[in-house]
Amino acid sequence: MTTSASDVEGDVRVIEVATFGGPEVLALTEAPEPVPGPDEVVVEVSVADVLWVETMIRRGRGGEYFPVRPPYRPGVGVAGTVGAVGAGVDPGWTGRRVVTRTDERGGYLERAVVPAEGLVPVPDGVSLPDAAALLHDGTTAFGLLDLVPVRPGDHVLVTAAAGGLGVLLVQEVRARGGFVVAAARGAAKLDALRRLGADVVVDYAEPDWTLRVRAATDGPHVVFDGAGGDYGRTAFDLVRDGGRFSAHGTPAGEFAVPAAEAARARGITVTGIGDVQFTPEQARRHLRAALDATSAGRIAPLVGQTFPLHRAADAHRAIEERAAIGKTLLTV
Repeated sequence: MTTSASDVEGDVRVIEVATFGGPEVLALTEAPEPVPGPDEVVVEVSVADVLWVETMIRRGRGGEYFPVRPPYRPGVGVAGTVGAVGAGVDPGWTGRRVVTRTDERGGYLERAVVPAEGLVPVPDGVSLPDAAALLHDGTTAFGLLDLVPVRPGDHVLVTAAAGGLGVLLVQEVRARGGFVVAAARGAAKLDALRRLGADVVVDYAEPDWTLRVRAATDGPHVVFDGAGGDYGRTAFDLVRDGGRFSAHGTPAGEFAVPAAEAARARGITVTGIGDVQFTPEQARRHLRAALDATSAGRIAPLVGQTFPLHRAADAHRAIEERAAIGKTLLTV
């Protein structure tokens, strides 16, 4: 039964999608109280992660990489406190703060049943919103930096730099000794990137943005392209010969993976979205690295906006309208 926020009186609220469409298809519904099975736990959710790709999936544009079909429950990860454990799970998990990915049972909900093996403890000093913000973007950032290493003194261009992933790359590349050119759209995003330590910021709504990148870097050694589309294709043209290019973003259209022959001719190493499909253990390792870096004060997620669970549609709308800065989260 689909309901409004005020109508829901059951113990558990969850967002479901009955048909592809605009943000309005994110409907608040009731669900039975979840019970953990063997080797599972129930997480009392405080914060749910929200990703750009989820807006694509909701519109029916997940493609071959995300072949989701309605009806389905959106949401791919949560942070909260373990409320109950199933058979075979160490009862010591009860009451612990954790962050974890969720499965087809969804992540936009009040209580999530998840496998115990996927739990990652949240370190002291890291808030649950920050942990949720790191769940996917922190994992991807540190995974990308394993695949596309940055050396001290490298000039690095980050596109979609004011997004949840981009802001982490900007900070960690700076921490590793790189010179960062951060590209985004709009004064508010550029101001945020300056505060985060970007050496140069450029607005790629301006026609001379590529000239500014070249003037600052003489051609970057590395490009982390989180934008895709025309921005990503243009960013590839900026990479100096022998450089590295990561095409992992799609907000501007599609992954900007260059033609193999064009990359080979210039000696450019290219990585794509397929290269960041980590195994569960790899993903947990990269997430732990991101959590530790945050605990140590090396990086800080930028949570630009939060929405309560029943306003999931507004969260998606903010992302699609490019109104979001940094990470968008749902609070429960």
